[in-house]
Amino acid sequence: MKYSHILWDFNGTLLDDVGIGMDAINALLRPRGLPTLDSREAYQKVFRFPIEDYYRALGFDFHKEPYDVLAHEWVAEYRKREKNAPLFAGAREILQYIKDCNIPQILLSATQQQMLCEQVEGLGIGEFFDEILGSDNIYAVGKTQRGLEWLHRTKPLRPLLIGDTPHDGEVACAMGIDCLFVTQGHASTETLRRLGFPTTENLQTLKGLLERL
Repeated sequence: MKYSHILWDFNGTLLDDVGIGMDAINALLRPRGLPTLDSREAYQKVFRFPIEDYYRALGFDFHKEPYDVLAHEWVAEYRKREKNAPLFAGAREILQYIKDCNIPQILLSATQQQMLCEQVEGLGIGEFFDEILGSDNIYAVGKTQRGLEWLHRTKPLRPLLIGDTPHDGEVACAMGIDCLFVTQGHASTETLRRLGFPTTENLQTLKGLLERL
């Protein structure tokens, strides 16, 4: 493999939390009389960064309820369900493979740092990561800055970011590094393929793609 470091997104890339994310947002939509999301495809079509735009697309009115209130409510609903979110099939195997290649792995996520560390510990995958870099807030912002700070501090030879949303592509571009998409997470395959980065369907096919890049 030609890469010196692998930076992993977490939600939707290693962790299959699309279902609980959809359930959590429906728990906010339903009591407000807003249309709920009834399929993974419907969810992927509307999900986006920044998260404020995602909420607006769903019909939330920040003049009636501030985004801050909605964000805290969503996190509470998500955390009720988070133990029902498994790792994607093949996650442990690809993490072990990269570890066996002696390539450092960094978790770079928009999830709040403490919450991220608790999830990683609960899943028993902390041993695979040299660093766990989460956000200092619950609003899924600051991922680019965290990535840039790591880049400037580490000065890696050739890192690769693996993610599942266009935002991961934006982070990689801001960092000036390569990006690869796994297309089973929070964004649709069609959306990701339009961006021009290499894509793979799942973590079980990722090893072969990494070896060909």
